[in-house]
Amino acid sequence: LVSKVPQVLLSIGEGVTCVKPGDKVIPLCLPQCGECSFCLNPDTNCCLKTHRFTCKGKAIHHFLWISTFSEYTVMPDSAIARIDDDAPLDKVCLFGCGFSTGYGAAINTAKVKPGSTCAIFGLGGVGLSVVVGCKSAGASRIIGIDINKDKFTKARELGATECINPQDFKKPIQEVLLEMTGHGVDYSFEVVGHTDTMVSALVSCHMGSGTCVLVGTPPLGSQLSFDPLLLFTGRTWKGCLIGGWKTKDSIPKLVSGYMEKKFNPDVLITHTLPFDKINEGFELLQSGKSIHTVLVF
Repeated sequence: LVSKVPQVLLSIGEGVTCVKPGDKVIPLCLPQCGECSFCLNPDTNCCLKTHRFTCKGKAIHHFLWISTFSEYTVMPDSAIARIDDDAPLDKVCLFGCGFSTGYGAAINTAKVKPGSTCAIFGLGGVGLSVVVGCKSAGASRIIGIDINKDKFTKARELGATECINPQDFKKPIQEVLLEMTGHGVDYSFEVVGHTDTMVSALVSCHMGSGTCVLVGTPPLGSQLSFDPLLLFTGRTWKGCLIGGWKTKDSIPKLVSGYMEKKFNPDVLITHTLPFDKINEGFELLQSGKSIHTVLVF
């Protein structure tokens, strides 16, 4: 992941009351308008607001509401959250998406129970945040899975009890997990975004009560093919959008929890670079040499 630090608010438009100039804020990759049917539903966070820019009266769509590495930008008040004045911007930027998504996948979407067994497919910045969430929820066994063994040290530091590389086995990784656990894991998390891995994560769940959470984003137009009997016996397959948080309400609380040292995602930041080295940040990401690179102006 490559993130830009959150911002200090410079000015506000007419009618804005939730923030004031000088406030520290995090732009939200998923807004919370508080008015649409999704925002009013306590069981979803998928706000129906779809864009923030217009040109000649037509909507301009953009990636994840932020879609900018610019030094200055304009945001609606539904897509911005005021955070603690003392929060270090070069650290809490992780709460804009990466950490909150993975942590929330375990806490909110899966609702991991104490003493349970979890498997996390993919140990990048988001997958490692799932590890933190599973540990915080009291899981007794947390199995990290990745083809990059360099991620294992950090995973164990954050709470993984075991780490395995699918390339070390001649059999499918779901069979390995079934043998390791007996009947499958209680919770699995796919944080890669590959359809084959999604099916493997589902199969690795306990056949009668396992929950598989899809966190990774697959390529546009991807299609899944799986045996429906995998669900018929009792497994649950769930999607996860930004950790299930209602962002405007929850992100400030997560930052406050960080300030109170309830969790420490700082260890996920492996590189900090000036903005003019943004390409170096993406090269580190593509080579698997970084977990999270923060860009600063």
